[in-house]
Amino acid sequence: MAPVGSPRCPSGINSCNGHHGHGGGELQQDGGRGGHRLAPHLLRRHHRAAHPAEPFTADVPPYDKPRGGVTVHDIATGGGVDVRLYLPEGPAALSSPSRRRPVLVHFHGGGFCVSRASWALYHNFYAPLAAKLHVAGIVSVYLPLAPEHRLPAAIDAGHAALLWLHDVACGNNIYGSAKYPAAVRRLRAAADFSRVFLIGDSSGGNLVHLVAARAGEDSPGVLHPVRLAGGVLLHPGFAREKKSRSELENPPSMFLTPEMIDKLLALGLPQGATKDSRYTSPELAAKAVAAVPMPPLLLMAAEKDLLRDPQVDYGKAMVRAGKVVQTVVSRGNVSHVFYLNFFAVKSDDLTMKRTTELVRTIKKFINRH
Repeated sequence: MAPVGSPRCPSGINSCNGHHGHGGGELQQDGGRGGHRLAPHLLRRHHRAAHPAEPFTADVPPYDKPRGGVTVHDIATGGGVDVRLYLPEGPAALSSPSRRRPVLVHFHGGGFCVSRASWALYHNFYAPLAAKLHVAGIVSVYLPLAPEHRLPAAIDAGHAALLWLHDVACGNNIYGSAKYPAAVRRLRAAADFSRVFLIGDSSGGNLVHLVAARAGEDSPGVLHPVRLAGGVLLHPGFAREKKSRSELENPPSMFLTPEMIDKLLALGLPQGATKDSRYTSPELAAKAVAAVPMPPLLLMAAEKDLLRDPQVDYGKAMVRAGKVVQTVVSRGNVSHVFYLNFFAVKSDDLTMKRTTELVRTIKKFINRH
């Protein structure tokens, strides 16, 4: 749930800036988004050696010259939330709707408390994913972070990103006298806004569920022509107060320990809420949306993930509630968000194979919907 590479991450967390309050337009490469205040032990060096988290938490600046067929842009939406755009190179679909491609809206993980859309942890997976999936682009949301911004702040930010997509789709000039940033024009030219998919890692997977539910509760036409065609929950952070069998039997991993689950959710959930709430309980999450229209969902889990059992239980509870959920478990010695460990993806045969399978499964799901 906390992509930091250290079991000690939750202790001493200060926060990250929530990226609020910018005017509309493309952000400068040097950031311009406010500083992030991670716990010092995430960034310091020990005995001249880099802390294990440093390669993952490094900020990747945006770039407009293609790398691997993708450009990256930081955009201030003017709606209280900033986004990072991953745009694959290719001909714009200006005239033929049949050539337009789906859009992904991404929510990063971090237990609602840490990490940024610009971290290498996400960049090294989602930049190449934008090219592999044949999408118009991936919109990665800079989420407000707890404890300063507990839930539902991140849900509000995710919904605000959808409202921004609505404005872009409609051609609403939200940038005042300025023109749309070039990157936004590229997205608009290529996007099929009737095929928007939510995707999220770890606690970002919870946000896929929660933001889809918020959209489902909207009055008809609020997001039109934006339509949620599906959601992809990658190792979501579902949990209960009572530990599951997988939490008791599976070992901690680089990106998730029992301490992280407890401390990050204590900081990230609304004041007074516990894990037995609609934000994290598999059964209560499903019960809360029983009467809410939800898009088809793809739920990905990993065999050695501490949270594997509540993740799978979420899928079952949603099916009992009448929702369409496809559950796929990556088998073998792979654990929480293994696909984000770009070192293991390159050096470990099983991690590489399971990551390839995961991407293929996501692609099939998107193509089917």
